[in-house]
Amino acid sequence: MNAQKNESKELDASEIDRLKKLLEVEAIKELRLSYNYLMDLRDLDQLVNIFTDDALCEYGPYGSWTGKEEILSNYRGVFTGDLKAPFSSFHPNANHRVQLLTDTHAEGQVYLMDFVTHVSAEENPLLWLALYDEEYQKTKGQWKIARTSLQFFWPERHTKPPYS
Repeated sequence: MNAQKNESKELDASEIDRLKKLLEVEAIKELRLSYNYLMDLRDLDQLVNIFTDDALCEYGPYGSWTGKEEILSNYRGVFTGDLKAPFSSFHPNANHRVQLLTDTHAEGQVYLMDFVTHVSAEENPLLWLALYDEEYQKTKGQWKIARTSLQFFWPERHTKPPYS
């Protein structure tokens, strides 16, 4: 048997550039996973750190919130009563698209299925089907959410162009 050579091929500049972009996209996807986990855990003090200082949250029937202080205050207002306990809701996401526009700016969309866990087994736990339309900004080496616009499709439709 002939011993096969272990040839290692060095990456060319275009492959290195592609890998760097993939690492940035993965960092943004990890940011989004942290957002969902911290929201469902109800760790709102950590959740607010996912956003830029001047972030805009457009949440349809829940209103538009600007800046970390208002975002934190309004999350506290939403997650009361049956929704206050950790994991009284689940926000699984799917189909996350990320497009890097510059080294510090990206856009993305991600599907949302919003479930509640405080209802009986006979009730439908699905609260919303929606889409996050987002802008991300890299600040001090960290990706943050600069804008999130939640487009609601079911059971009520609350959308803005191009989704209306």
